[in-house]
Amino acid sequence: MTARFISLEGIDGAGKSTHLAWLTHWLHIHDIQHTVTREPGGTPLGEKLRTLLLNEPMHLETEALLMFAARREHLDKVIQPSLASGKWVVSDRFTDASFAYQGGGRGLNDHKLSELEQWIGGIQPDLTLLFDVPLAVSQARMANSRQLDRFEQEASDFHARVRAAYLARAQAQPHRFRVVDASRDLSAIQAELEQIMKAFVA
Repeated sequence: MTARFISLEGIDGAGKSTHLAWLTHWLHIHDIQHTVTREPGGTPLGEKLRTLLLNEPMHLETEALLMFAARREHLDKVIQPSLASGKWVVSDRFTDASFAYQGGGRGLNDHKLSELEQWIGGIQPDLTLLFDVPLAVSQARMANSRQLDRFEQEASDFHARVRAAYLARAQAQPHRFRVVDASRDLSAIQAELEQIMKAFVA
């Protein structure tokens, strides 16, 4: 079976961590070798950049450049070697997050983000699972969460713009996006994920 690249996306509070655990278990029981990683992060350098990005105030373009710097390292050290060895890759966020957060949320021109995307190779996942929840659900979940990072602390209108940007990308690229209503019961979400994955590996 050809190695595949899957990303998980969604606004903060969409439950990606829970669904990532389900997906990695699904791959395991189907004997599909895989690498699980995250953005920003995934490499020693990327994790250092993650700490800066999630905690230190900075200029918008600095933020975008650091995100793509971490991503370039991520591709070189983790994603591309794993795929080349035949392993699937599952990443908690990838480039779509930059278009959603730095683009939709912060207002950086999509053209600049597209140039950065092409500069690091223009690689996109084979499948992107977008876990979508209404803003009220996201806010309620984050209210009961751990200490929030600087993105999670943004005002509700920021998160509304992020969600809108995600949904716009999903509509523009239906060949790789699957939008999952993550406000439902966990059993219903997992049943849908089961169907998505069965179709994806067929």
